[in-house]
Amino acid sequence: MRMNILITASEAVPFAKEGGLADVVGALPKFLRARGHDVRVVMPRYYKVDRQRFQLREIPGALSVPMGVIGQQHCGVLEGTLPGSDVPVYFLEHEHYFGRDSLYEKDNQGFLDNDNRFIFLSRASLELCKMIRFTPDLVHAHDWHTAAVPLLLNTLYRQDPQLAQAASLLTIHNMQHQGSFYEGALDVLGVGWEHFNFLGLEMHNQVNLLKGGIYHATLLNTVSEGYAREIQTPEYGWGLEGVVRDRSAALSGILNGVDYQQWNPESDPHLAANYGAADLAGKGVCKRELQRALGLPERDEAPLIGMVSRLVKQKGIDVLAEALPRLLEMDIQLVLLGAGEPWAHFYFGDLAASHPERFACRIGYDDRLAHQIEAGCDFFLMPSAFEPCGLNQMYSLRYGTLPIVRATGGLDDSVENFDAGRRSGDGFKFRDLNAGALFDTVGWAVHTWYHDPQAIAVLRQNAMAKRFTWEEAAANYERLYLKAMRTRLGEERFGELIGERAGRTQGSPLRL
Repeated sequence: MRMNILITASEAVPFAKEGGLADVVGALPKFLRARGHDVRVVMPRYYKVDRQRFQLREIPGALSVPMGVIGQQHCGVLEGTLPGSDVPVYFLEHEHYFGRDSLYEKDNQGFLDNDNRFIFLSRASLELCKMIRFTPDLVHAHDWHTAAVPLLLNTLYRQDPQLAQAASLLTIHNMQHQGSFYEGALDVLGVGWEHFNFLGLEMHNQVNLLKGGIYHATLLNTVSEGYAREIQTPEYGWGLEGVVRDRSAALSGILNGVDYQQWNPESDPHLAANYGAADLAGKGVCKRELQRALGLPERDEAPLIGMVSRLVKQKGIDVLAEALPRLLEMDIQLVLLGAGEPWAHFYFGDLAASHPERFACRIGYDDRLAHQIEAGCDFFLMPSAFEPCGLNQMYSLRYGTLPIVRATGGLDDSVENFDAGRRSGDGFKFRDLNAGALFDTVGWAVHTWYHDPQAIAVLRQNAMAKRFTWEEAAANYERLYLKAMRTRLGEERFGELIGERAGRTQGSPLRL
């Protein structure tokens, strides 16, 4: 059945990005559209979203948005499309809330009005449906920034003729960030203080938007099956594990896909030489070029280990920092690209300066260099404390760069551990989050490199044959949307709707 789907989020590639959330919102709608659904995306128009570059046009009139005790707020609406598709994207242009260079914070401090900013995004996303005359079957919200949407649908919009029947799906990309604010945020939401309780929005005497979304969403999902299990435990639930367990019957995991047009060693324009599984000669060329570019000795025989990461605790950089002096005693080379916590910039920079033949460090982010690291390295290191999905391990597999990962979340789901006896697998995994386990697993990979090159060749072939496609992910989301609609409407009304739309498709294409 074809559906009307509204996707609301705080970021989307290529318009604005801070993390993997943007990759999902920038890709999933295109593949849902290819399956015949009418998909619309709504997000803020930050300063970094260039009106000319993306050929945005103004929709006549102003959108009026109720904001509780603040009163009516107004914004302009710009319309564009996701590049390479006809999927409409609506940008909310509100100078006070979104006229900023960054999305969420400045100088590593969250904006003090983030509660109002994203309550506005949630409420405006629903009000927009009236402006564009769009009746969604399902509203897909993402993370705490739009977690108020399921709550609003269940309360203020429960009798709204255009939105009353809309089901909701809340995707949790990162449980650590929950949108927790002072209790007065409830007056801005305008849903009533009866929702400020332990089965609603209240958490440690504050309004927790993610908690409210988890309780009110028709269905929930995360971006891997492993992470869906993990967030039900104290180690990964960040205080909301009990809430998630309460709704475990409504929870599922769907692994993200990869844009293989962008991440493909056979056609990647950033590489010194292209290559494929049938002929890996170009990978050696990429390795030597990467070594030259980063000032490392050109050594084909030494295993080159890469890491492209935000330098924050979530990514395990504290564990890496503890293990790195011992790692650099091995006969290896290591390259690191990333930025994050200031201490890490100095620590890794100083260590690279004192080990110029073994370690190269580049602080910041360079997309071209990221591609070159994926192609030029022999191994790719991801010692994450937690990883809801992860994408770099998927890129690495495609490039024949064997992942060395901590077995958590999407890393555990997407990487198969090397089995020397069966000659199977496509990477190396460890479970304990400590420097010893990291050191031992890198040592295992390096030992295999030097003493069993045939195994490395088999692992590379296994890795390069693996695919994580958005086509498959979109089909899984489609099934989840239909399940949410059935849950929201009930079996009888859902069956009637299927019949109505089946009848309308006869003779002419369905336009929902």
